[in-house]
Amino acid sequence: MPGQRKRKRQRERERERAVDRFAPEAGWWQVLFESRDEGEWHAHLRDLREADPGIDWSAMRMDMFCGRLTQPTVFRLSRFVPHDAAGAGAGSGSGPGWEGVPVTGTAD
Repeated sequence: MPGQRKRKRQRERERERAVDRFAPEAGWWQVLFESRDEGEWHAHLRDLREADPGIDWSAMRMDMFCGRLTQPTVFRLSRFVPHDAAGAGAGSGSGPGWEGVPVTGTAD
């Protein structure tokens, strides 16, 4: 297929940039929201998208920890906080597109 090699190289470069950008030496993942209720999880994501369409979703991580018999399923939303921005109000949601984004957690 024409262009397949070019697309493959582009995906590889994007993957390498993401590995460098989100490396443990570059920063840490701050949990913004955690819940065991899938409906609450979807509502929170919908509210975030409506509240601020300028959020950098490439720096977000959405995890679903699958439960088993002894543990329930947990839904977690985290954002990457670079080490250089950690001292400048990391708990309040610093950076462009983060005004008014609350740091909440409701898992019991």
